[in-house]
Amino acid sequence: MVDSGIKFFNRYTGKVETEEIYGEQWLRWILFNPFGQIALHAVAKRAWFSRWYGWRMSCASSASRVKPFIEQYKIAEAEHVKAAGEFTSFNDFFYRKLKPEARPVDPAGDSVVFPADGRHLGFAKASEVEGVFVKGQHFELPKLLGDKKLAKKFADGAAVFSRLCPVDYHRFHFPVAGVPSEARLINGPLQSVNPLALRDRLEILWENKRFITEIETERLGKVLVLEIGATNVGSVNHTFVPTRPVEKGEEKGYFAFGGSATLTLFEPNRVKLAKDLLEQSAQQRELYAKVGDGMGTILS
Repeated sequence: MVDSGIKFFNRYTGKVETEEIYGEQWLRWILFNPFGQIALHAVAKRAWFSRWYGWRMSCASSASRVKPFIEQYKIAEAEHVKAAGEFTSFNDFFYRKLKPEARPVDPAGDSVVFPADGRHLGFAKASEVEGVFVKGQHFELPKLLGDKKLAKKFADGAAVFSRLCPVDYHRFHFPVAGVPSEARLINGPLQSVNPLALRDRLEILWENKRFITEIETERLGKVLVLEIGATNVGSVNHTFVPTRPVEKGEEKGYFAFGGSATLTLFEPNRVKLAKDLLEQSAQQRELYAKVGDGMGTILS
């Protein structure tokens, strides 16, 4: 395996591991090659390109990719509701459902949970996000949220950035119980949210197409959850019903083909993030954890 240079700490093995990037050669070409940069701006970040690629992954012929993909990336097939041969397309596999017992939700009454399988960065204050990628890049929360008043309210609150790779389970869930608003769309291009890209241009986070949901809760005030689209993400699909109360860990929606990300924001002095999450983030290293596992505890 080629060393991608992207290290993360696996909560379950207790070891620092190297990420195996799906399509790494292509990603490095569009990010660092002058001709790739031209292709990025002309084609790769355009919505039509991701829609076209998503369509390809939804064709019946793409189902032949499922079994080799599972084998190459050692994906736990026993967790899936469907067997490899039952998927009708690669996208059908990509946003697969898992057996309920595969992702138990932390039962503690004072816990908040990870909204997705993936590699996570946690910050005691949202304003601290900027230093983890490249110092000197300023994190523009007002631009990310499209609302200066809302940004001011959450600037000193905890933030968790969750990055999903193509090999991950791609349904996302509610980190807390509460009453969700409709998901507000802020349109934009679809650029890679891989650390290789964010180290170069943190502004991708507030340029990309994204959805923002406000969750009213009993103990945490308002919680914001964002889904951020990325290159080759065919679509962000919400399965929840706005204004209907949801439980912690309940499904919120799913991403179609590609890497993608979520961002969870809390009001100040509401949540203490998990120790391992803060420790790894302080070392500019992501923590791998699964949806439903403890992300932090509610402050009394």
